[in-house]
Amino acid sequence: MKKGNKIVGSIVLASLLALGTTGCSSDDDNNNNPVTQTQAEITAAQKRVVLTTYADIALANYTDAYNDAIALKEAIETFTNNPTEDTLAAAKTAWLKSRESYGTTEIFRLSNGPIDAEEGFAASWGAPEGQLNAWPLDENMIDYTVAADGSITSGNIIDTVGIFTPDGGDEVNVTTITKDVISALNENGGDANVATGYHAIEFLLWGQDQDYNSFIDDTITNGPTKAGERPLSDYTTDSHADRRKDYLKAAAELMVDDLGKMVDAWSNQPGSYREAFLGSGSHAIATDTALKDVFAGMGVFVKSELANERMAVAILTPSEEDEHSCFSDNTHRDITTNYQGFVNVLKGEYKGSSKGTGFYSLLSADTKADVDALITGIDSKIATMNNAVASYHFDYQIRPGNENRENLSNIKNSLRDLGDKMVDVASEYGVSLTTDDVTDPEETNI
Repeated sequence: MKKGNKIVGSIVLASLLALGTTGCSSDDDNNNNPVTQTQAEITAAQKRVVLTTYADIALANYTDAYNDAIALKEAIETFTNNPTEDTLAAAKTAWLKSRESYGTTEIFRLSNGPIDAEEGFAASWGAPEGQLNAWPLDENMIDYTVAADGSITSGNIIDTVGIFTPDGGDEVNVTTITKDVISALNENGGDANVATGYHAIEFLLWGQDQDYNSFIDDTITNGPTKAGERPLSDYTTDSHADRRKDYLKAAAELMVDDLGKMVDAWSNQPGSYREAFLGSGSHAIATDTALKDVFAGMGVFVKSELANERMAVAILTPSEEDEHSCFSDNTHRDITTNYQGFVNVLKGEYKGSSKGTGFYSLLSADTKADVDALITGIDSKIATMNNAVASYHFDYQIRPGNENRENLSNIKNSLRDLGDKMVDVASEYGVSLTTDDVTDPEETNI
């Protein structure tokens, strides 16, 4: 996958993708103490309660992601020790399962938290998001690829023994592939130089999905329901088989390390980020500051990251090179779980069960009705997308003329509206936000 330019993409999208509308519905509020428009403003004590629920969801979700990463690491070890079609399939299954739990954690991004904060106390945990989930990646840097005309690339990390220099980056000795080596290579020289995380592992397990965009004369397309089909021989008889095994194991080890840091950050222990987030310890964060960071982050994630970067760009191109999990054709699940993570945090739920008092519980009846209408509409549209996968994976649904393309665009539009709605949610908590606060500056023209 080649790295696109956000600003250019935004300008083009502005002219080609129209905004849509959503339906309306309502949802029951199961909170024991709902706040209506006629009740007093949300108290300081209530604010602390909802932030505690947020922290509890973060800990539960990252713990699941960590455990699933351990299971993936173990499946990869089994596969690399004994490469068979069955152990390869099991490793793929473990990867898909790990994406389910990680996908819902992404709502904790963009909120000055430990997953991606680059300054302040939150940065103490190393901001591992870029090592875990960076995309799109230029797979040519990691291993061979096959072009539409059948030609095979070379000069990558896997087939280089000695010094490897990423495009535009600094040289790294890759004689032995370890987690430190691939960490040093990750985004070395540019955002597209992704060497670690879920998508590096995805590429090494699946290989390319040879469905090129509609502007290329494609002679080796696998079809609308086929994902990548990396041959098992890449891990058995190929001359670089052992290096691929080492790469997979190193990437899995690094993933476990990084997710372990997030569990520590959100754990209830002295010196943790959770302690500061909830207003205690020497690095205590003011309650309203924490709320503002969370509400703005939720808005930016669902509007600018999910709706724009992960959906709108792919719809516009239209190319699998711009879909999130393009090797495994798991992009529909990325969208679903990312959105579910937003709903989890808003409603104070995890895995369908209450984790305490959520932000939604204390909203006015009018704002709840607005949120309910948006969520009901998005739920329906996402169900349509997922049901269509039996006939067309996401990379085919985005193609001009496909009957499902308009539905994807409508999901994108509704997610943007949901992001903007966080301005009203914040207002009811006494936090001032504007639509600019819930929009990535590079995305404002979409």
